[in-house]
Amino acid sequence: METIQIKDKKFKIFIPEEQILREVERVADEINRDLAGEEPLFISVLNGSFMFASDLMKNIKIPSEISFIKLSSYSGTSSTGVVKELVGLSNSIEGRSVVVVEDIVDTGHTMKRLLEILKEKNPKKISIATLLLKPDKLEVPLNIDYVSIKIPNDFIVGYGLDYDGYGRNYRDIYTVID
Repeated sequence: METIQIKDKKFKIFIPEEQILREVERVADEINRDLAGEEPLFISVLNGSFMFASDLMKNIKIPSEISFIKLSSYSGTSSTGVVKELVGLSNSIEGRSVVVVEDIVDTGHTMKRLLEILKEKNPKKISIATLLLKPDKLEVPLNIDYVSIKIPNDFIVGYGLDYDGYGRNYRDIYTVID
């Protein structure tokens, strides 16, 4: 589908599934190389990163585990700036290499808060793998180790990303047109 309608907004294809999967495989190859000899714990940030985490893990060849955490800072199409921890981490990360798997980093406030929470649990190392990065919107300094795709400051849906809960199911990533 070239365009989709979600609630009151229309979207057009921005990043096709083939490009997404190619970039996810590239990031997985980098992680496999960089963390060879480790047994990292991947922490997928729900809800948005579930598709990215799934495709990423299909390409991870090193021994690893995955767990999930849910944080939220969005309402509608914009960040509220207030991070709410909704579901906590049940795995011990003390002394472990951790890879945070995020769908999108825009302002960076959610990631900064998550890193603060994780650092209190004494991991050996924390890396960040994000599907999408909005470098022009970043408001806090972050060391993002693995970026699949850098994008402009547009509102997008699909491949796990949503608009008020809808649109996560699309294979491609769409950008709002009106």
